[in-house]
Amino acid sequence: MNIDEKYMRECFALALQGKGSVAPNPLVGCVVLDKLGNVVSKGYHKKYGSNHAERDALLKLKNNEAEGGTLYVNLEPCSHFGKTPPCVDLIIERKLARVVIGMKDVNPLVDGISKLKSAGIEVDFVLTSEAEYLNRVFIKNMSQKLPYVVLKTASTMDGKIASHTGDSKWITSSEAREEVYRMRREFDCIMTSSNTVIADNPTMEHRFKCILDKDLRTDKNAKIYKQGEIYIASKENTPLKDGRLDLKAVLSELYKKGIYSVFVECGGMLAGTLIKEGLVDEIYQFIAPKILNDNSGLSCFNGDNVSKIADCKRFEIQEFKKIGTDMLIVYRTRV
Repeated sequence: MNIDEKYMRECFALALQGKGSVAPNPLVGCVVLDKLGNVVSKGYHKKYGSNHAERDALLKLKNNEAEGGTLYVNLEPCSHFGKTPPCVDLIIERKLARVVIGMKDVNPLVDGISKLKSAGIEVDFVLTSEAEYLNRVFIKNMSQKLPYVVLKTASTMDGKIASHTGDSKWITSSEAREEVYRMRREFDCIMTSSNTVIADNPTMEHRFKCILDKDLRTDKNAKIYKQGEIYIASKENTPLKDGRLDLKAVLSELYKKGIYSVFVECGGMLAGTLIKEGLVDEIYQFIAPKILNDNSGLSCFNGDNVSKIADCKRFEIQEFKKIGTDMLIVYRTRV
């Protein structure tokens, strides 16, 4: 690992400290070196409306220790006024000699690179693909005006989420379930279907929940309604597509409501339909070391009619790890 990669990875770690607090802004960390290569300051974007990472780091310096030094930041410094002044102006003012950036900002209002170069500051890039993955939610929000969608499923080794009788408790271990509770807190919204509410009566504790209930079949005394803000997508407020709720229209409406990331927990029909329509960005699949061995059991994905293996939806494995007795595999949509 070279020195630029070392400090950029430190920016990534700093940036992650703002996870869950900065949306709709990106996750950004910053490391500042003096002209001798010594680290003199660090910063990160702590919450929406607070100082950006570069400003957080540079304003800690009282004696202009950054002059002639290098600033590392995982996202192109902003060049426009928003909640805070442009970071690029402060970088120029503090007379940095070099700025190393993870990725260019997808916000069309930002052109900090040109401004830095015009001021005679050297600009380099490093670990761009990793920087883009770190801010994948922000990138989708800015480029598509839609929330980032993660689909969670828990299945047996043969891909079953319940027996043919509907019995599903419990496929995965208590440790896996605890991990799901933790995951939920990282997202702006939990989405589920009326079928899941009716079949399982889940609580799904969260500050904001979206229930897909085209015909308003769910009982308002169900556990899911007893906590958090609820948005019900039905045929009364959502256009239909092939007789079903238009899922992209639902996501668009959620984005308008300030929902930038969605965690979907549902049955095979909704999961499969989301995948068929290309609306899933990542899949978190918990696999238990169990085999149901019954094709009449309920499958974790069941929303399409495909005759050729060549027509499979394709994903890339991003990571995998053991949780309790189970395996968690994270897949990303193949670009």
